[in-house]
Amino acid sequence: MQLNKMVEFHKALGDLTRIRIIALLKQGPLHGQAMAGKLGLKPPTITHHIAKLREVGLIKERRDKNTIYFSLNIKALEMGAKAILNIGMGGENNMEMVVTAEERNAIIQNFFTKDGKLKNFPAQRKKKLVVLEHMINGLEMGKVYPEKEINEYLKQFHEDYATLRRELIMCQFMYRENNQYELNPVELWWLR
Repeated sequence: MQLNKMVEFHKALGDLTRIRIIALLKQGPLHGQAMAGKLGLKPPTITHHIAKLREVGLIKERRDKNTIYFSLNIKALEMGAKAILNIGMGGENNMEMVVTAEERNAIIQNFFTKDGKLKNFPAQRKKKLVVLEHMINGLEMGKVYPEKEINEYLKQFHEDYATLRRELIMCQFMYRENNQYELNPVELWWLR
């Protein structure tokens, strides 16, 4: 999670009504009228707060005829809450992720051909992170890349650029919004 996204996430949670909405939705999906009734608020107020929670990905929607049911995106809530703990730590299970320079070189030699192509994608987490970090060495910190440019960059390593792109996001090396990609600060990478 990029630092400015982390700030937006915590700002969205910095409101008593939004916390109450999250507590309600933790019990199960509800529509706006039901939330308004349970919280003693007017529907436009609920709509406003739902929009703020939706902006940071904490709310999911499902339409049933003319009624929209809202539910809590528990995974996004957990990831956002944990992200702040990972700053400067290189992610979870940091002790397992220590890689010596020798190990790093051996992993790169085992998974890349002499011309830089990825032979196969490692299943083991530590090796996967070394491979991903190696691949992003040619990208610039602070530069925003359109998806097409990222795809072309990743094609030099492997034809399945979509999987590589997804792994870069999931392992916190990159951040994506509106098909624009940017490297996360090194402190957020899951390998350090």
